[in-house]
Amino acid sequence: MISEKDTQFLRYWERVKESENTFTSKISRGLPMAFIFGLPIILSVVAVRLFVPDWYMKISKTTPGAFVTVIIAMILVIVFYAYFRMQYKWEMNDQLYRELKSKENKSNESSTNIN
Repeated sequence: MISEKDTQFLRYWERVKESENTFTSKISRGLPMAFIFGLPIILSVVAVRLFVPDWYMKISKTTPGAFVTVIIAMILVIVFYAYFRMQYKWEMNDQLYRELKSKENKSNESSTNIN
């Protein structure tokens, strides 16, 4: 027998499964956490570049174009993290759904066999 919480999850996942499986949905729902992950890195690089540019150029031994490359790379990391985090979450929810559905079916079969 499955619990009421499990039944609620089954109904919820049946409603939102398809809408949460789109690329745009995964990106839009994953961006807040991805920004929390990537924004401090971008801000620290920008702060060093703006407030201590001589130190940045001496220590890093890079050209000014490398700064733009770092920012673009971090934006790509943010998008990558947003998508794959939500893809992982979707797969975990789908796996839980299949397990609960199987448990529900077994429970229903056993109750019909008893009668």
